Amino acid sequence: MNTSVDDPEAQEERLLRRLASQPRDADALLQLGWLRLQRGEFLAARDSLLSAHVLQPRSPIIRIYAARALVECGDYRAQQLIRDWRDWLPLPEQQQYDLADAMQHTDWTAESIDVLEDLLQRSPQFRPARLLLAALYERVNRLEDASALVDRMLAEDLGDEPQVYNELAHQKAHLLARSGEPQAAQRLLEEVGPKSDRDADHFFLLGAIADRVDDADAAMRHLGTAHALQIGLLERAAPQRLQPGEALLPAAAESLDADDLARWPNLVAPDTTNSPILVVGFPRSGTTLLEQMLDAHPALQAMDERPHFYVLASQLEDYGIRVPGDLYKLTQSDCDELRKGYLMMACDKVRRRWGARLVDKNPLNMLWLPLIHRIFPAAQFILALRHPCDVLLSNYLQNYRAPVLMAASRDLEHLARAYVEAFSHWFHHVAILKPAVLTVRYENLVGDQVRTAASIGSFLGLENTDAMLQADRHARGKGFIGTPSYTQVIEPVHRRAIGRWQRYRPWFTEALPILAPVLERLGYSTETDG
Repeated sequence: MNTSVDDPEAQEERLLRRLASQPRDADALLQLGWLRLQRGEFLAARDSLLSAHVLQPRSPIIRIYAARALVECGDYRAQQLIRDWRDWLPLPEQQQYDLADAMQHTDWTAESIDVLEDLLQRSPQFRPARLLLAALYERVNRLEDASALVDRMLAEDLGDEPQVYNELAHQKAHLLARSGEPQAAQRLLEEVGPKSDRDADHFFLLGAIADRVDDADAAMRHLGTAHALQIGLLERAAPQRLQPGEALLPAAAESLDADDLARWPNLVAPDTTNSPILVVGFPRSGTTLLEQMLDAHPALQAMDERPHFYVLASQLEDYGIRVPGDLYKLTQSDCDELRKGYLMMACDKVRRRWGARLVDKNPLNMLWLPLIHRIFPAAQFILALRHPCDVLLSNYLQNYRAPVLMAASRDLEHLARAYVEAFSHWFHHVAILKPAVLTVRYENLVGDQVRTAASIGSFLGLENTDAMLQADRHARGKGFIGTPSYTQVIEPVHRRAIGRWQRYRPWFTEALPILAPVLERLGYSTETDG
């Protein structure tokens, strides 16, 4: 949009007066929503833009900005608003750029690249599109393309556009860090400074680089700043996540008990071969590596990380059915429709090979075990385990966008509580539902990939698992990998991440007592790396 934001308060007042007399003025609602989006008032922006969408449901620009606001609020409906994007092209320059930006925040990164490349065919010098395209090339591991585009723009006369240079410098630093030049990346970032007073990305990147060069003090200092900035963002986008007493993992707030299970009617459901394979575990436990191993096998097909069961649970709650307490209310028809909806979402993300079993990797699907078991009672689960302290450190290093993970990762103590919540929930429901589960330890996987692949093959009924040993090659061929591990899984398996938390032991003083019961139950020690 071209609306000026020189005096946002005056603009907002003018738009509110206009809406007071014409409450169904979709254009005013759009402008108000866009203004609030630029100011970081995401909840208010969402409400204004969804109201505009109700009035003009076919407007692409309203759908694009509403989706962007929903992304910031962690609302699963964002992708639904822009799913018809192919029908909208071509759009005016700014609108097509905004579409690509919204798409890359809703896990349509490869498609976002297509939209940007199409725009640049028509407007090759449109700089915002070039900047975003360079960032997305890096995101899909097209490092040569990213570097070439960034270097071309750095060689141009940027005039009086310091913000453009700053963005390019950050992209260059990221590429330097990935190419094995962390000190050069660090110098460049310290020279240019953050892009704004809200730039958490700057400090996350500095923290990751400091970790890479074994400077734990600097890493924790930068990460502390980054998380504080993220919490400020969360206060505007999803303040409920920060309320005292709010569950760190809302999906773990309610549990199923044996009496609840006894109320479930007997229903017809798919057998094991027609049910998905669920790869679960706390984030940063090696689930992406497992997913790539499985996807490399010709009899299996992964679909990258998607929140399908969260979406289904949200849809059920829209109809007044709580998960898991009201699952007994689901009829045969209900479960058939839920399976159909699940498969439709899967097909929306991957071109199904119907002879291959579907692999659904989403770590926190461990919290949706009752719902999964109701829909697919014969599903098999692969639980990824890794030393909990290494898991906590790795999560603390991540620049998450999902409000739940942002809130849980604000410090190591909150992460420890979230970890305990997740596994308490998992242990409780495994004992009641007794699903088929294979546990795979990250330390064993990287220590003996052949034996681990053989155990997975035996569990899944696969005779030859040689293809699983080429996971890094397979991942490089995929391009986009929708998790923070996208830079690691394209490399051969290594042991460098095992025991990394020991360098940060002084910062774990308050987290270790919280973790102690789960550490013991999972068989991990704080005295060794294993």
